[in-house]
Amino acid sequence: QVQLVESGGGLVQAGGSLRLSCAASGSIFRINDMGWYRQAPGKQRELVAAITSLGSTSYADSVKGRFTISRDNAKNTVYLQMNRLQPEDTAVYYCNADIRRIWNTYSTYYWGQGTQVTVSS
Repeated sequence: QVQLVESGGGLVQAGGSLRLSCAASGSIFRINDMGWYRQAPGKQRELVAAITSLGSTSYADSVKGRFTISRDNAKNTVYLQMNRLQPEDTAVYYCNADIRRIWNTYSTYYWGQGTQVTVSS
């Protein structure tokens, strides 16, 4: 079994910063791409940032220059450093990872449970 556990969400004032973490555990053989998504009330879930196993990154236009995604492969963990937060960043943030389990020949995408980020104006 594989689990993704997020942490680091909370309430912050506009202009502030938060750092999200997502740790994968279980019968993991290899983790490929990892990413962060978010879903605001009444809106569809959207990709915020992604990082490949080699460290290549991509970002949604709305967060470029403010958010930074990184990963620690030794710890099976992905991070999202969020700076200059704005009220429109308020959402539930979800971790996502493409994981190949031990004994499997294929990979599957897994989701974390989500962590709330609220930015007050």
